[in-house]
Amino acid sequence: MTRRYWNINLKEMIEAGVHFGHGIKKWIPKVAPYISAKRKGTHIINLASQGKSFLIVGTKKRATDLVASTAIRARCDYVNKKWFSDVAILKRKLSTLQRYLGGIKYMTRLPDILIILDQQKEYIALRECAIFGIPTISLVDTNCDPDLANISIPANDDTMTSIRLILKKLVFSICEGRSLYLRNH
Repeated sequence: MTRRYWNINLKEMIEAGVHFGHGIKKWIPKVAPYISAKRKGTHIINLASQGKSFLIVGTKKRATDLVASTAIRARCDYVNKKWFSDVAILKRKLSTLQRYLGGIKYMTRLPDILIILDQQKEYIALRECAIFGIPTISLVDTNCDPDLANISIPANDDTMTSIRLILKKLVFSICEGRSLYLRNH
């Protein structure tokens, strides 16, 4: 059996520090099932094979370059500087906001999926997705509420190695799904 690139094994996750959560005082009880738990049979839904558009949001200073490079590689829109409230209707003012919203300059419609790298920092984006009915995939640390995202990925959202690993796997799946979509249509 050949090993597929997007398969994530426990050794890779431990090396990237994905398993580190926040301190005991900061955790939210709703993430209890994710703490030190193994989720068998959970797969990332390959929405890219259905031609869906993705928007990656990660505005942590350390992650801005990583967000931009991986989003460009996967041909996804991205926000890596600052999320503005009502960003969907600010599209027409993009020329004045180019510095902050350069990653969405080619976005012609609302995204089908939003990938959020830090649920607490991007709470405005998460709230707007709930209003507009946009599904979200979110990294959920032990201080985050997994019920706020449609698909929660329990992982450390504070270290670059953890973010890089998860983002690399998501982007590979998006690229693979898009190529499948293009072959079929």
